[in-house]
Amino acid sequence: MIPARIIERKREGEAVEAGALRGFLHAYLRGEVPDYQMAAFLMAVYFRGLDETETDTLVSCMLESGEVLDLSYLDAPRVDKHSTGGVGDKISLVLAPLVASLGVYVPMMSGRGLGHTTGTLDKLEAIPGFRTALTLDEFRSVLERVGCAMIGQTAEIAPLDRRLYALRDVTGTVPVRALIAASIMSKKLAEGLTGLVLDVKVGEGAFMPEEDRALALAREMVRIGTARRLPTVALLTAMDRPLGCAVGNGLETAEAIRCLQGEGPEDLRALVLLEAAEMLLLAEGAQDDDPERRADALARAGDALDGGAALERFVRLVEAQGGDPAIVDDPDRLRSAPVRRVVEATCSGVVRRVRPRLLGEAVVELGGGRRRMDDPIDPRVGFELQVRPGDAVAVGAPLCTVHAASEADADLAEARVRSAIQVADEGAEGLRPLVSHRVDASGVRVLGDREGVATAG
Repeated sequence: MIPARIIERKREGEAVEAGALRGFLHAYLRGEVPDYQMAAFLMAVYFRGLDETETDTLVSCMLESGEVLDLSYLDAPRVDKHSTGGVGDKISLVLAPLVASLGVYVPMMSGRGLGHTTGTLDKLEAIPGFRTALTLDEFRSVLERVGCAMIGQTAEIAPLDRRLYALRDVTGTVPVRALIAASIMSKKLAEGLTGLVLDVKVGEGAFMPEEDRALALAREMVRIGTARRLPTVALLTAMDRPLGCAVGNGLETAEAIRCLQGEGPEDLRALVLLEAAEMLLLAEGAQDDDPERRADALARAGDALDGGAALERFVRLVEAQGGDPAIVDDPDRLRSAPVRRVVEATCSGVVRRVRPRLLGEAVVELGGGRRRMDDPIDPRVGFELQVRPGDAVAVGAPLCTVHAASEADADLAEARVRSAIQVADEGAEGLRPLVSHRVDASGVRVLGDREGVATAG
């Protein structure tokens, strides 16, 4: 196997034979293929893609590179959820303890910020003392005691994916369907699950902005899961505006806590409950989309969220993973950037758009994301939106509060906010329903307005 020949074949759009691709990937893991050659291969894949056989080979190599957990000794189903990443997406922080409080184990292995999006691990680590770098033995212990555990990818789980994930983040090769599918599914297949729900974002703030590409990604991941006997459901969810009001690690964690307390934005709560229902239905082995069973699952999830069971489980999770549980009583401690600036409207009108990608990129500029693999994260910085698409505003009305480390950073962030929030005479652009499609092994279902929660959030 000659690495340059593998790169050339993919550069020319040719399929790489399974044995050669396997050899190339294992050589990279052993350090015999340097990062610069793998980066060249990833860029070739960005332009040429991977076919189904190549994708399956990549998934197999990622799984084979590490350990596959056996959690079959647990006394209840094991269901996880994964998002492809979006701006303001703090769903997992609410969802994992919520579903765990309903008797389902949630072994959640999450990622860090990627590109213009923040990551679940970075949000959790905004909580003082919270440890995401647990050993697998510690992970099992927390899962057994709490019902959920939220950790980063360990050295034992899919180490090949771990290296490729970091390299993709800094080489502009994130938005590739096969690479995203293989990365996500290799980790989930290694978790010893009995069911998986996928949140596939679509819209400007997603890695797959176009609906057809997002739908293809959803179908690909469902195919991979089904082929390996992991019941998998994917939902296409809106990312043509930020999810919720907070953008930035600590701010999003505070907003997730408020959701667990029965407060927070309506779109965040709605999507949490919809995904919780899907997880419960998978845990119960539901093979069809029975409206009565779905309504019952939604009601149970709503009761657990409103009744405090999910919040209590979140406190237990924070304590079990070394975090300060006092943050739950005072989430405003997470909003601690030294500079806060309210950006006000300079004209009256209607908020036509709130562009998520511009805000996500601005968080990176403020230090809340990574430009290089080893960059530190400032969890304090970001944005709190005071308006949503369709809101009427007057001159001087607050649009957004900037949280920054310095006045100079706040100046930069204010300019980004004014580009991202567009006020015009006419109304908001047509927005996507919060959930537009559902994909499972039987195919794709387009959801109606009621099912898709067609609101601006």
